[in-house]
Amino acid sequence: MSKKIAMIFAGQGSQAVGMGKDFYENSEVAREMFAKAGERIGIDFKELIFEENEKLGQTAYTQPAILLVQMIAYKLFSDACPDIKAEMFLGHSLGEFSALCASGAIDYVDAVELVHNRGKLMQEACDDINAGMMVLVGLDDATVESVCADAQAEGKKVWPANYNQDGQIVVAGMKSDLQSLEQTFKDAGAKRALLLDMSVASHCELLAPAQEPLAELMEKMVQDNFSAPIVSNVTTQKYATKDEAVALLKDQLVKPVKYKQSILAVAPELDMAIEFGNGITLKGLNRRIAKELKTLNISDMASLEKVKEEICS
Repeated sequence: MSKKIAMIFAGQGSQAVGMGKDFYENSEVAREMFAKAGERIGIDFKELIFEENEKLGQTAYTQPAILLVQMIAYKLFSDACPDIKAEMFLGHSLGEFSALCASGAIDYVDAVELVHNRGKLMQEACDDINAGMMVLVGLDDATVESVCADAQAEGKKVWPANYNQDGQIVVAGMKSDLQSLEQTFKDAGAKRALLLDMSVASHCELLAPAQEPLAELMEKMVQDNFSAPIVSNVTTQKYATKDEAVALLKDQLVKPVKYKQSILAVAPELDMAIEFGNGITLKGLNRRIAKELKTLNISDMASLEKVKEEICS
């Protein structure tokens, strides 16, 4: 009996200088994908990803860089194990676009251009308003939601943005409002309330100006061609049509990423998950969300070989 596997993809924050270099040095397919993606958006991905530079930390470049490495990992795995098919796809924030690409609903070169423009739209929406994000450790969901609701009633712009795991939530909004709530969160029991080094406020109402332009781009690029359903960050439900993809990823800009809730919802249906791309961000979260869900990862040629030996033989 074939295993039921979720193919999963992390979002911003998973990037690192040098990611994907092992793929590039050892795979002609990877080198071709680097070249084609670079031609599309006019950037040298080798320079962007393999050399120290300021651009890799800028959201318009972070997003396509992460997606490209993830899609190379997925392509190499798919080529090596053609009989292994996904039961579903799932991504965290930006990772949902990689999931869309892996499902076959958008070509990877189009996806690179799409998320490059998504990053630009997100940055433009936050230009001149001093937006940011803060990670909270040690608080339950209801407490964070209550503090944010009370702050909103006082006219502050703060929202829950990422439900990563029990006791770890990221909030987004105006930096000054986030900073003003740091002590409030700590008084409520937070072990840590740390402002992140970000100039955008993802998954909150401050990104509303980016919604329609993103939807217009998606209408042109996404196809009704899903090999398996995708789990929505917004609803935790599965979808497998272009119309749903456009609507849900448009909503995802201004609504929180329910990653924890998504994993809890689908784990009983799965035998395992495989994380593609740099690092083990989601593997670590999964271990704390649903211990019974075995999660493998493919981030370089060695980990690709390890996964091949375990499930492709």
